[in-house]
Amino acid sequence: MSMREKAAITGVGETAYSRESGRSVVSLQLEASLRAIEDAGLRPSDIDGVIPYGSAVVAEELVTNFGIGDLRFSATTPLGGASCVAAVQCATAAITAGICNHVLIPVGRNGASQGRIGARVQQMPQFRLVGEFEMPLGAIAPAQLYAPMARRHMELYGTTSRQFGEIAVSTRANAILNGNAIMTKPISIEDHQVSRMISDPLRLLDCSLESDGACAIVVSGIERARGLRRTPVMVMGIAEGHPDSPSVITQRPDITRLGLAKAAARAFDMAGVTHADIDVAEIYDCFTYIVLCQLEDLGFCKKGEGGPFVESGAIRLGGKLPVNTHGGLLSQAHMVGMNHITELVRQLRGEAGKAQVAGAEVGLVTGYGDMGDGSVAIMRRG
Repeated sequence: MSMREKAAITGVGETAYSRESGRSVVSLQLEASLRAIEDAGLRPSDIDGVIPYGSAVVAEELVTNFGIGDLRFSATTPLGGASCVAAVQCATAAITAGICNHVLIPVGRNGASQGRIGARVQQMPQFRLVGEFEMPLGAIAPAQLYAPMARRHMELYGTTSRQFGEIAVSTRANAILNGNAIMTKPISIEDHQVSRMISDPLRLLDCSLESDGACAIVVSGIERARGLRRTPVMVMGIAEGHPDSPSVITQRPDITRLGLAKAAARAFDMAGVTHADIDVAEIYDCFTYIVLCQLEDLGFCKKGEGGPFVESGAIRLGGKLPVNTHGGLLSQAHMVGMNHITELVRQLRGEAGKAQVAGAEVGLVTGYGDMGDGSVAIMRRG
């Protein structure tokens, strides 16, 4: 059974993003969830499915706080940064199967104020997968795990650090247009090049933020979506994929190919569109290199041509494929990619403010997971 246009995103909500929220993750998620539900024109009691991110908040807390009387479906999608788009797939499947009507997907984090990334990663179930090859060499933080992938791409294809810098600079320029972004100071390629090395070849400005805040979306069945407050954003095609040799990074046959490469063709096939139809893309950007690699694996350029593609200005506002119009994880906030989904919805509604891509009708959003998992959704204005 095809899931094409069986569900739509009907509501989105965000808190303010900061480095010190002074609030609990539960409180943040409840605020974002209430905003998303209100945005859809629903009441909390209308929610009958919940897919919370991670273990910070569980379905029972949302039932208790929102007074949900008949929760018919709950799940988690533990794919790291690929979780949020994968959760949209999960929600769409549950709706298509007739299990529920309105699924809430909330994300909340105190990533800046509560703990260092290396310590948190070690607590994740995926971390044990790098225990044989990567961890004995001291690779315990994401930058250390993904630096070899970036270096390999550079050695194979001549990709340069300045090309990574183009992604950082264009993303920051977009964040400056956003009223809810942490990083709002302009940067140049030269600023990128003199930023300190974190894990060669990844510099400070190649790395995503740690941040506090929350965002949430509501996914609804298509028939119910048509009668709600906002223009529905239809899920045309959606898929997830896992890399070859998913338990390690450095031992893969090709460490420049992500799980997204497997998912992309399925999503485009389900959606029935081509790359030329995509007006705007929100690409998971834990590191600049990961954006470049995903553009290749999605098929917007050939493998090895990502560097020249971004260097040409293609991903800037006004370019061939505007990317991360909200500022992304690199400059807006790290919300595990849920802010990417929220931004795509606003773009397709025509509500993205100063960063609005003129005439945006069809868009794409991706997620990237800790060991190379990938998820992708193609959506259109309803």
